[in-house]
Amino acid sequence: MPEGIVYLVGAGPGNPELLTVRAKELIESAQALVYDYLVHPAFMHLVPRDCEMICVGKRKGFHSKPQSEIQAILLRKAKEGKRVVRLKGGDPFLFGRGGEEAKALQEAGIEFEVVPGITAAMGASAYSGIPLTDRNTNATLVFVTGHEDPQKMDTTVDWASLPKKNSMICVYMGVSNLEPMARRLIEGGFPRDTPVACVEWATLGHQRICRGKLDTISEVSKAFGLKAPAIIMVGENAAMSEELSWFEKKPLQGRRFVVTRSRGQASELSAKLERLGAEVIGLPLISITRNIDPQTKEDVFKEIASYDWLVFSSPNGVRFFFEAFFETFEDIRSLGFLRIAAVGKSTAKEIKKYYVTTDLIPDEANAESLADALIATDSMDSAKILVVAGNLGRDVLIDKLEEARAIVDRFEVYKTEQTDLSEQPAAKQFREQGADGILFTSSSGVRSFVEQAKHLQLGDGALRPKTISIGKITSAAMKEMGLPVDLQAKEASLDSLVEAVVKRFGK
Repeated sequence: MPEGIVYLVGAGPGNPELLTVRAKELIESAQALVYDYLVHPAFMHLVPRDCEMICVGKRKGFHSKPQSEIQAILLRKAKEGKRVVRLKGGDPFLFGRGGEEAKALQEAGIEFEVVPGITAAMGASAYSGIPLTDRNTNATLVFVTGHEDPQKMDTTVDWASLPKKNSMICVYMGVSNLEPMARRLIEGGFPRDTPVACVEWATLGHQRICRGKLDTISEVSKAFGLKAPAIIMVGENAAMSEELSWFEKKPLQGRRFVVTRSRGQASELSAKLERLGAEVIGLPLISITRNIDPQTKEDVFKEIASYDWLVFSSPNGVRFFFEAFFETFEDIRSLGFLRIAAVGKSTAKEIKKYYVTTDLIPDEANAESLADALIATDSMDSAKILVVAGNLGRDVLIDKLEEARAIVDRFEVYKTEQTDLSEQPAAKQFREQGADGILFTSSSGVRSFVEQAKHLQLGDGALRPKTISIGKITSAAMKEMGLPVDLQAKEASLDSLVEAVVKRFGK
């Protein structure tokens, strides 16, 4: 078997949107993913279904794998001929022991590639409003590890020799040693009133900034409850944070929400919440995969030009339908002169990606409203309609159209199944931390959540979430399944849902 290749990849400072394009491509094509504790759970949605996933820990008080064993794993998986992605927080060559792993691969004759990531200090700088350099204050930038005890005689960091003027000192992994570190810097000649900012969970929705001076930061941080991971920034520029910190002004910054969605599916709702400063846990309650019967596909596309209406009940149906369509036809004009209806704006947006216009969108995004809107066109009598759906599609749409004397064919293109949440990283994060709210956008999401509740029991100290519904159909399902409806959007749309969340939880 030919030997594989190992990619030492930087996952960035935490925020999933700060992942590089190259890193995303590699994760999506990985055959084995070896990842650290600080890697955001959202990245797991990019991983192929058949990829082997290996968590190697790496956090204070919990090292699931020693470094020698991590390197052995990389060698073993590469020798199995696999495309291995070693995903590390920040940048692999900056306090990430990536150099040790690269050396081990080189000595074993294993091909490897290093993909840089945005390091934590750069993320903390940008998201806290602290310039790393400024021509009026500093032209020197120092990255230093605070993981070592400054009181040790054999420390490799010479704290007293760090530049004291016109400089910015960025300390990684220094929270537990903040007090002796600050004392050593003062003893080394740093002014006692040097500004200090500690950026906790930089770039994420629950980012916090603890501000003080070199002689007060130890006591201030204790009162603040500062915890790792945090970047400690020492220098005049740290004082700029109070003026330039744009991220703290986001309306949902400091809030955490759970979005129920399918595994691997991009979430427009998550993106909307994250742009408002929220941290989003994408909980993959269900998996959605293509499921098309070959004979049905052949029959449908043989008659595609004879249909009067093509009706889509979800964005997933759109994607899988057109994937199958272009396996049969080369030209979109093969659809003929049929009209197209979509259950809502999100589905219509997906249709638009194929350069096709949607002729009908109901005011409310549900099956009943879609059926009523189609019937209101007065074109249903003897009309031939193709409804594209999944295995759990509700029959109400087809029933109402047939009552209006339409001839309806159902084309199932995908199936929905529950995912295993017992070891899922996002589910683990939810169990440990909880959330301000959990957003439900479909009845199937509600059912899956309730049916898998045993895997989602919150731990002690976890934040108890409010339950939030996109609309009356989803709310009805929540009540039926015994869930309270703490908040409901005015309209059954993502924009209305986000608006309701900002009104309830925003600053």
